[in-house]
Amino acid sequence: MHYASRSIAVVLILVLAASAAWAGGSNYGIRPGAKADVKGKISEWVVPTPKFARDPAPGPDGNIYIAVMYGNKIARFDPRAKGFTEWELPQGARPHGLLVDRQGQVWYTGNGNGTIGRLDPPTGKVIEYKLPSGGDPHTLVIDDQGVIWFTEQGADRIGRLDTRTEVITEFKTAGHPYGMALDPAGNVWFCEISAGKLGKLNPKTGTITELALERDSQPRRMAVAPDGSLWVTLYGKGSLVRVDPLAGKVVKEYPLPGGPSGGPYAVTVDGEGMVWANEFSTDTVVRLDPTSGQVRVFPLPSKGAGIRKMVVDAEGRLWYMGSHNGRLGVIE
Repeated sequence: MHYASRSIAVVLILVLAASAAWAGGSNYGIRPGAKADVKGKISEWVVPTPKFARDPAPGPDGNIYIAVMYGNKIARFDPRAKGFTEWELPQGARPHGLLVDRQGQVWYTGNGNGTIGRLDPPTGKVIEYKLPSGGDPHTLVIDDQGVIWFTEQGADRIGRLDTRTEVITEFKTAGHPYGMALDPAGNVWFCEISAGKLGKLNPKTGTITELALERDSQPRRMAVAPDGSLWVTLYGKGSLVRVDPLAGKVVKEYPLPGGPSGGPYAVTVDGEGMVWANEFSTDTVVRLDPTSGQVRVFPLPSKGAGIRKMVVDAEGRLWYMGSHNGRLGVIE
């Protein structure tokens, strides 16, 4: 191969690799897809152990994994066979959040015993990594190098687990950190739910800076769009905000249909930049087109859902878990 052609080929490979690596959405390692024509079909399935199941995450095999917090289990749903598999976790783990890495390993936050756990689905083997502080790991995300970042809500810390070295580092913060996301530059953003602020951790320096919102806005969860912007649910105001991470400021606020008491909780962004959020009090999921400002509302088929996390899979389908009614759902 000619040298110039070889150079172009190398550059192209690197560009494609970077594009494939950027997961966006919920930073769960799977790049979210998009559906040009969302028909609004909603299907739900009752999970085998409906004990506060939560936080769905897609795996590279196309299956959906969920944390069964009060049942102390991890469950897997096969969208093709429409069936569930479950694994028991070590006593007291009480899994809160989870994600699946590119090798198919399931990582979860052991909210009850201060650990980050790793489940190997083929063998059922679980390895636990104990937090130096003891902590209460809450939400987790993964970057392109296999580093897992997580919040510790009660302990007021941000944690970092390098899955290659198995070393955990913790950073002290404030405001009861809740949801989190990674911007394209690798900065770690998190919601300070009790302080009405967003925090930003620079992973290279360990420095934390803050973006103040309204005191009672209760920022709960966040996600990253393909253009790098951050989207945050303001549970206390009934709205979504779009944040420019480079400028470090709120670009725009979007009131949601449920009003100030709608209780927007989960948020994620699909591959086309459409923003999905749910409203607790109305049992609805909304889809916002940021370009036009148009909002489409999807009433859920079952009531009292209590959705705490949603995610878009590689095919552009939105998955949610009703923690209160024990139903896993998909909108397509």
